[in-house]
Amino acid sequence: MFDRRLIYHFEWVLLLTVLLLAGIGIINLYSATANWTYGAPPLYIKQLVWLGSGLVVALLVCLFDYRHLQYLAVHSYLVGVGLLIAVALLGHTTMGATRWIHLGFINVQPSEVIKVAIILLFARLLSKTASPQGFGMKDLWRPFLWLLLPTVLILKQPDLGTSVMVVLIALSMLMFAGLRRATTIWLSLLALVTLVMSWFGLHDYQRARVRTFLNPEADPLGSGYHIIQSKIAVGSGGLFGKGFLEGTQAQLSFLPERHTDFAFSVFAEEWGFVGCLLLLLLYLFLVAWGMYIARQASDQFGLFLAVGVTAMFFWHIVVNLAMVIGLLPVVGVPLPFFSYGGTSMVTMMIGVGLLMNVSMRRFMF
Repeated sequence: MFDRRLIYHFEWVLLLTVLLLAGIGIINLYSATANWTYGAPPLYIKQLVWLGSGLVVALLVCLFDYRHLQYLAVHSYLVGVGLLIAVALLGHTTMGATRWIHLGFINVQPSEVIKVAIILLFARLLSKTASPQGFGMKDLWRPFLWLLLPTVLILKQPDLGTSVMVVLIALSMLMFAGLRRATTIWLSLLALVTLVMSWFGLHDYQRARVRTFLNPEADPLGSGYHIIQSKIAVGSGGLFGKGFLEGTQAQLSFLPERHTDFAFSVFAEEWGFVGCLLLLLLYLFLVAWGMYIARQASDQFGLFLAVGVTAMFFWHIVVNLAMVIGLLPVVGVPLPFFSYGGTSMVTMMIGVGLLMNVSMRRFMF
């Protein structure tokens, strides 16, 4: 029987914040692609369709009690890993990367879906094993084992950005659950060693991105072109920006990937510092509200579920913004609800649905 209290506690604040961000993103996408010649529906129309689809999925996620998801966490993980294996065997290759499964009318990127599966799985594990003393190194072998397989499969595609996101989400949930001081030190040393050793496992283009990050001016017309043009776009916006559809970097096609990785650069050029500040405040509110929902959760599983989703939002925001202004290498991480991408949009909206679900049932024990 449907509980009417769910209607009274419907999470309007979160939903309206996300729709506002997505609306600004679609307007920005219209500007970024205004001079494109289309043989199909414009990208901003496609993004609008993906937003509508994601909204439907988010509302469907709200219909059933999120507590039942802990019994499906392992199943969702296995499905996600199975899809990643299917990508390796049957995946669609674009620009040297095999990341998509072609379903005829759409391309699906399973590495996006695995983020939600990892959040569900870790929320279940941590809700059952977390203790006030925190985790020791011997307690982490099982979570790390679960994390290792999808991370390796994503790296093989290759997709360094998504693999980093998956690891950061999982580590954020572990740190929120609590780590002993010795464990934190050992993990920091392990991360440092892994970072150094991983250099030898990177593809040539990934090494080029790191070199470009350190010195983009060394190859301004080659590997450094993207980030140089992005920083020009962000800086030329000034205080109030050049105005809607007036950004020269985007409208004159100097800025590559302006509908995906560098969507924020288009926005910064047209709306300036003031516009960027307002957008960042919206994202800050989104993350803060996600943590508020986590704190209000009625059980441990809901707490860690909300923390995981909020971490997913947070790290995508931080890495993308740092990437477009040259503080991090370009690793292909989209800005949530803003960059073009169907699977990414639906995945983020599933996260929104999970947060709404936890919030709406905080009064139910």
